[in-house]
Amino acid sequence: MQFSLDMNRRHIATKSPVIAIMMILLVANIGHTQQITDSLDVRSLDPVILTATRTQRQLSSLPVAADIITHEEINSINSVRLTDILSEQTGLITIPDFGGVEGVQIQGMDSQYTLVLLDGVPLVGRSAGTLDIGRITTGNIQQIEIIKGASSSLYGSDALGGVINIITQTNELGFYANVGHQLGSFNRQNTTSNFNYKKDQVGVDVFFNRFSSDGFDLVPEDQFQTVNPFVNYTATARFSYEFSDRVTASIYGRIYDENQENSSLLAFDEVLTGENNLDEFNLNFNANWQINDQWHSELEFHSTRYTLGSFLNYFNGDAFSSNEFVQNLTRPEIRTVFSPNEKNTMIGGFGYAQESVQRDDFISNPRFNSQYFYFQYDAFPLEGLNIIAGFRFDSHSEYNSQFSPKFALRYQLTRDLAIKGSVGYGFKAPDFRQLYLNFTNSHVGYVVIGRQGVENKLRELALQNELTIDSVNRLAQIIGQFNSPLKAESSIAYNVGLTFSPSKSLNMSANYFRNNISNLIETLPMARLRNGQNVFSYINLNEVYTEGLEYNFKWMILKNLDLKGGYQLLYSKDEEIEKEFKDGKVFARESPSSPVIRLKEDDYYGLFNRSRHMANLKLFYEVPSWGFDTNIRATYRSKYALFDTNNNTHLDVYDHFADSYFIVDFALNKLFFDNYLLGFGIDNLLDFTDPPNASNIAGRIFYANVHINL
Repeated sequence: MQFSLDMNRRHIATKSPVIAIMMILLVANIGHTQQITDSLDVRSLDPVILTATRTQRQLSSLPVAADIITHEEINSINSVRLTDILSEQTGLITIPDFGGVEGVQIQGMDSQYTLVLLDGVPLVGRSAGTLDIGRITTGNIQQIEIIKGASSSLYGSDALGGVINIITQTNELGFYANVGHQLGSFNRQNTTSNFNYKKDQVGVDVFFNRFSSDGFDLVPEDQFQTVNPFVNYTATARFSYEFSDRVTASIYGRIYDENQENSSLLAFDEVLTGENNLDEFNLNFNANWQINDQWHSELEFHSTRYTLGSFLNYFNGDAFSSNEFVQNLTRPEIRTVFSPNEKNTMIGGFGYAQESVQRDDFISNPRFNSQYFYFQYDAFPLEGLNIIAGFRFDSHSEYNSQFSPKFALRYQLTRDLAIKGSVGYGFKAPDFRQLYLNFTNSHVGYVVIGRQGVENKLRELALQNELTIDSVNRLAQIIGQFNSPLKAESSIAYNVGLTFSPSKSLNMSANYFRNNISNLIETLPMARLRNGQNVFSYINLNEVYTEGLEYNFKWMILKNLDLKGGYQLLYSKDEEIEKEFKDGKVFARESPSSPVIRLKEDDYYGLFNRSRHMANLKLFYEVPSWGFDTNIRATYRSKYALFDTNNNTHLDVYDHFADSYFIVDFALNKLFFDNYLLGFGIDNLLDFTDPPNASNIAGRIFYANVHINL
């Protein structure tokens, strides 16, 4: 979907995060005095996480920054797409990005630096740099695992900011089937069905989802809807077989298909209409062999194909433009786990990946090949001390080899208090677009060239007399600056935190993080066209950092009443720009009519589309004997800016900022006759919209849903 429909998030304007922060701290202090009871034992069970170490570990015992969104929480808030729930997590926010899709930031890192996995294998389709997570339905998700900080030591490229692993439901013993439907505002309709069967050695799991909407229009005065109507389908099937107690195998397939109306405005108010069509296919084969009590091996083969096609026609039906983006990924991997005893676990793996892309505005149809190897040692050398050390080596056909180490430790200081910390290296390889793009904007007239095509394209433009005389005279110098290959973007991530559990009813954690990103790939003008526009290409330029604090708590107030919350303080800045402010080289006006002033170091706000403060607060209540549960959830985001508005190219305190906001959502569910679950909810309870800054937010959403167990 070219513009992911996230209608579960809406805003209430406010000017300060003080209220949100005070609420969280107050709750934490009150919770500290809460007395524990035996009735809370079952509800305080520690969930198991796989993504952080690629082995099963209890979440609370991990030395790295990680979190889990459970199946129960996903169901209780009546979420429909992945975007519905990620923005409610501390340190995460889903935002519209390039190409009109929605990605997720982690700890202030751009969405292009978040690796998104489906059952441990990567999703593809970053046509404009950002992976659209709106195409992931929640109907068959078992849990979502989030790892914060650079994680290339296990997962390679794209894991600078972190990893999100979406784990789908697997076969359960016996027969189980259900169907469900949700109807909401803007004719949003979501239909799901699950079928599960397992007997003896055979297991079968089938899932289907249909999601559609009429879209919405935040600006009725213009000629277009903000989000156009769309419909998409997801179908998955998993077949598993147990050859023996020690040998199992499964094959999993997923098909995703989406169609969305497309429109654009040509000169003289002529409207162009067309469609965007997205098709995706994933196939995954997995074989497990428990050799003995100490050795376990796993073979995985993954193949995926992503196709995005779009076209626009004139009013009379004649073709105006069309574009197609096709990406293929094939990846076999073998990994082995060795556990000589309960205190030591080693995992190693190696694999091969082949990627290819076909795109109409590329200079060629590139194909990448890479080989990789990783190893990790997880040990408990002393009582209460856990150490994890690992590395990964990637050899790639198009960029320099990468060595990605990581080290983490956790020490249980007392029964209630533990300290943990990690440092890791992450990298992101230059993508196909940055290497092979050959794009000319037919309306404005600028040109963007991938790094591999700079020399040929510039010489072609010079021969066609399209470059200015100055650019022609400097042609050899310009080409020389772009002759060296692009370097992979890299990051060193630090996380240091405390966890405090004074009782079974209260858990708190605090984490300091710092991400230092080097060789950031930026778009840079390199030559001038005779029409006054620029020729752009990609270059390794800036070094940036994100730094801040995170705080989370979970308090079981009563047997069936939970309160959860979190807060993030974030600073994200470009070090070169920071130095320009410090040296007094940046100027601005306090208002359009005021004189120009020299800005100070403190006037530099940071990177665009980041908020200094974010917070969330969630209250869950259930009465199991009635089959009833309800919840109300609020998220807060402080002010942020999308553009430079005073023409000094940087974000300073005198630029225009979008107002801070609260998002409030409510859900209620009731089970009837053991098999019929009815739900009702209101998202964006106070009906806030902000078209210039949040075009993915539609307004207040009413919905109702029904699920039937067969």
